[in-house]
Amino acid sequence: MYTDSIEMVEVSPRDGLQNEKALIPTADKIALIERAIEAGSRRIEVTSFVNPRAVPQMADAEDVCASLPVRDDVTYIGLVMNQRGADRAIATGRIDELGTVTVATDRFAMANQGQTSDESVEIAKSIIESARQSRVSAQVTIAASFGCPFEGEVPEERVVAMALALAEASPREIGLADTIGVGNPAHVERLVTKVREAVGAIPVRVHFHNTRGTGLANVWAAIGAGATVIDSSIGGLGGCPFAPGAAGNIATEDVVYMLERAGISTGLELDSLIATNGWLSKIMAKPLPAMVGKSGGFPATREMEGN
Repeated sequence: MYTDSIEMVEVSPRDGLQNEKALIPTADKIALIERAIEAGSRRIEVTSFVNPRAVPQMADAEDVCASLPVRDDVTYIGLVMNQRGADRAIATGRIDELGTVTVATDRFAMANQGQTSDESVEIAKSIIESARQSRVSAQVTIAASFGCPFEGEVPEERVVAMALALAEASPREIGLADTIGVGNPAHVERLVTKVREAVGAIPVRVHFHNTRGTGLANVWAAIGAGATVIDSSIGGLGGCPFAPGAAGNIATEDVVYMLERAGISTGLELDSLIATNGWLSKIMAKPLPAMVGKSGGFPATREMEGN
């Protein structure tokens, strides 16, 4: 079920940076957002409204929001874990969409947000309703959909049941996250198909980490199974502070190269993304994981040199 186009959500300003120990200045976060917009990004996860003691990198959430470029054509997403975070995000007046999070297992849910798995579903449903009342969009992600760092295998039936429960709140979309990068294409194809069939018209979004090198293969499998939205991070930065070993989101540059070469439009400009990779690597003072950021796009035709 391959499509002509895919919507991309840029998560580098939040998920890409949240696990970095060196605090990134607010101005550099805004510059990253501006560069993402220049590259064509129209949905961007800009920050999270969480306890700064738990995630120090996101302590400037309100400051980031205050400095966001005014764009009618860009949706700014704020990640929230509870109603307090949702209230903070809505109060900025700059967040267009709340990103809520549920977790497929109890142990990871408690480590990630101090809730059981069932509680995370009920809280997310409540946040989605409060967003609706405030005329703000809301989407939801099921973290650890493909495996848990504490409990191991996650039954597919559990994820489908959570998706069905969340669908009752009519979120913009339901996301399946491979939080620790253990997914494989066969598992992805099965689970995306089951969830898509269960939730009907609600779009399915996927969020993969490339921890074990399967990220791009999983993207391809997800799209074939009917996922219509892909999360990715410029440079391949990212990871969850509460999930041991969850390093590396799939890189926006790598996804765009693969899909555009396959004839699937992303609306993003690869050369601009590669340039941003170079800029971001200097900001982070280290090379970034993205492969296309290192190698460049498809090589241009060159004339052979004569003798």
